[in-house]
Amino acid sequence: MHITASVFINDDESGLHQDYETWLEKLAPEKPHSQYHHNGYEDNADAHLKRQIMGREVVVAISNGKLDFGPWEQIFYGEFDGKRPKRYLIKVIGE
Repeated sequence: MHITASVFINDDESGLHQDYETWLEKLAPEKPHSQYHHNGYEDNADAHLKRQIMGREVVVAISNGKLDFGPWEQIFYGEFDGKRPKRYLIKVIGE
């Protein structure tokens, strides 16, 4: 996973992902690029901030060999820059 991407757990409900995009864009708008000190070589400071808000990892319980989620929960991958190859790492810890 790259430093401008996120992994999070939430419900897979209609419109929720668009609501996330709208909310994150209000918190850390992409433009104008000049509003961020980080921008210059790459204009992706907003993507770093969005990732910070959404998190970089999730912890999930496994019960009876299955992911222990609520009825509508799923794991989602959020990409806020989209310019890089991706890498996924899954670790299972426990009995």
